[in-house]
Amino acid sequence: MPKCSKSEKIEDALLWECPVGEMLPNPSDYKSSLIALTAHNWLLRISAATGEVLEKIYLASYCKFRYLSWDTPQEVIAVKSAQNKGSALARQAGIQQSVLLYLAVFRVLPFSLIGILEINKKIFGNVTDATLSHGILIVMYSSGLVRLYSFEAITEQFMQQELDLGCACRWGGTTGTVGEAPFGIPCNIKITDTPPLLFEVSSLENAFQIGGHPWHYIITPNKKKQRGVFHICALKDNSLAKNGIQEMECCSLESDWIYFHPDASGRIIHVGPNQVKVLKLSEIENNSAQHQISEDFVILANREKNKNENLPTVTASGRVVKKSFNLLDDDPEQETFKIVDYEDELDLLSVVAVTQIDAEGKAHLDFHCNEYGTLLKSIPLVESWDVTYSHEVYFDRDLVLHIEQKPSRVFSCYVYQMNISHNSERIQDKSYHSCYLHYLVRMIRFYLNQVRYYTFLR
Repeated sequence: MPKCSKSEKIEDALLWECPVGEMLPNPSDYKSSLIALTAHNWLLRISAATGEVLEKIYLASYCKFRYLSWDTPQEVIAVKSAQNKGSALARQAGIQQSVLLYLAVFRVLPFSLIGILEINKKIFGNVTDATLSHGILIVMYSSGLVRLYSFEAITEQFMQQELDLGCACRWGGTTGTVGEAPFGIPCNIKITDTPPLLFEVSSLENAFQIGGHPWHYIITPNKKKQRGVFHICALKDNSLAKNGIQEMECCSLESDWIYFHPDASGRIIHVGPNQVKVLKLSEIENNSAQHQISEDFVILANREKNKNENLPTVTASGRVVKKSFNLLDDDPEQETFKIVDYEDELDLLSVVAVTQIDAEGKAHLDFHCNEYGTLLKSIPLVESWDVTYSHEVYFDRDLVLHIEQKPSRVFSCYVYQMNISHNSERIQDKSYHSCYLHYLVRMIRFYLNQVRYYTFLR
């Protein structure tokens, strides 16, 4: 893409891919696009192949839009503004802004406007944040309270006027074209009364997830001493599932994390420094109204117990001193899990494991069968892995990206490409025969070669 000014820089972006089996208006629509939000409030659809701008929309001048997210993946996007803090003079005078932020909601390909919604403290109270996911407006409070509302119901009840992109519009005494500068898009969804509440729950740091079959949710009880403890409850009646309190007994600097499996199986992934647990949600025998949590499989880090860890030491005077200490579970000298991801088209779990060897960290990317957890392939990453830097690893079909953030906002990007080899491998262990065959059918056999390396400033 060509160089651009600071005001045109991309603030956030999403990758959009062509839906299967749909007729699209233009040939370019069948290729992947980048949906990008610029610093000067333009929403762009850019060809991922050529960098050509295919569609562009000017959002507004009354707020600063900063974040992009999928409301419905690959179908509906939500563009969230920065929070309105008000001017310094207004804050000094004790004047508080009633509108916290705005949410602009669009269908993609081609872009069509659903509406722009304002989150007003006069309606929702002392709200600290809000977002949109799967048609649900999620409102969060500093107390840890999370409230859920139907965005569709809000739109039907409080939309002031339907707006169409590219059409003339008169709003507040001004006439312009919707989605074009300088008119932009007026805020056409203004809530004047508290909408019907769907659900509310209190959780530490507003951490709240919904998933599973039937619907369950995951929270951490709203007490600091409960950090690292996760409760899995039924959405219909808030009842705790059997074995629904999950706590990974680990002593580490970085906390473990838990989330519903993105493969829509209803399972749950719980990741700690030395193990990845895949949990399943199932009915209790003879009691279909209640559900239980059980282990589906566990992936363990490859660690060897340090034989010299607790050996006694003899001082010069002959006194025997016994060492009694334990390393942290995420100690850099032990293999530690850093990133877990899922590739839906290959049906693989990818796990990044890191070990600090002397002054240099080494990482390897492991591919596991998503159904059984069997290790199918382990690929050492060529570059070193500094545990003090921020890292992201993305796995999509035949590409693996490793993005490393160094001090002074220097970013390094390592790109790996999968290559196909037609040589088959003899399967020695029959216990993972079916899983390996499943893997071979998809991939034949691949290995990773580092093909490109970029360093860039942001």
